[in-house]
Amino acid sequence: MNERKLEPPPREKLTSSGEKKSGFLFIISAPSGAGKSTLCRAARDRFADLVYSVSYTTRSPRSGEKDGVDYHFILKDEFEKGIVRHRWAEWAEVHDHYYGTSADFLDEELSSGRDILLDIDIQGTHQILQRYPDGITIFIMPPSLETLKCRLQSRGTDSPEVIAVRLKNAREEMAQKDLYRHIVTNDRLPDAVAELITIFETYRS
Repeated sequence: MNERKLEPPPREKLTSSGEKKSGFLFIISAPSGAGKSTLCRAARDRFADLVYSVSYTTRSPRSGEKDGVDYHFILKDEFEKGIVRHRWAEWAEVHDHYYGTSADFLDEELSSGRDILLDIDIQGTHQILQRYPDGITIFIMPPSLETLKCRLQSRGTDSPEVIAVRLKNAREEMAQKDLYRHIVTNDRLPDAVAELITIFETYRS
């Protein structure tokens, strides 16, 4: 169930002449294995005009990944210059690689009246909200840690040690859920998709 009441949009979507004003920034976070990617895909399928923010990274592409689709792959030196120039709306260094979101991209799309879907972690959300306090934050919760453990084990891609780390991280992430305006518990996927779509429609209508 969505644990929060739907709130009215923080600003009007239309001008007095009926023209669209600044777009909405939808920010979605979740522990690993909670189903965030599936739910984000469902939102993108439902709203064809929703802009998906592709992150930048300094790591090399993995098999099957495409530049500009999965990530924008850039050199470490270029990324670090971007930090100095405040190019990133949020960024982090993970396992010696940088990851970040372009502030110019967000500003341009939002000012054009387009709505954006941003799939980031809690650390990134803290940073984004400093620059975009009206961002519509949505946290995807697993029904329980035990259910999350079963989902991670059923994927068959992680060792028991990695799963233990993911569960530890999940506890810490779930403890920060109050940072988010909306919470959707992904118990049954069809219900979670319906709740997420309703949140989007409430703001976009």
